[in-house]
Amino acid sequence: MSNRSRPIKPLSDEEEAKIQGQIASDPDNPELSEEEFENARLFREILPGLAGKMEKEIAARGRPRLEQTKLPVTIRLDQDVIDKFKATGKGWQGRINDVLKQAKI
Repeated sequence: MSNRSRPIKPLSDEEEAKIQGQIASDPDNPELSEEEFENARLFREILPGLAGKMEKEIAARGRPRLEQTKLPVTIRLDQDVIDKFKATGKGWQGRINDVLKQAKI
């Protein structure tokens, strides 16, 4: 999901020319010739073992598994309670959970 609320405006011809000029003048990243582009090969074709290892590592990323997972529930709370917790920033639902844990019998 994008955080953009407005569409991206197209570049003017002047802005595009400036960007293309900066790209062309970059000595560390020259533009490929047609021949170089046609002869290019995929990384996984050149080093399949390393590519496979990297793909596995990427697939294993993400949030670590918790010992005790939380269950999604629906609960009705007063608006002022929600507003108070939301005003504390990100993680407000977790803070509600912490308060309920302290109050449990």
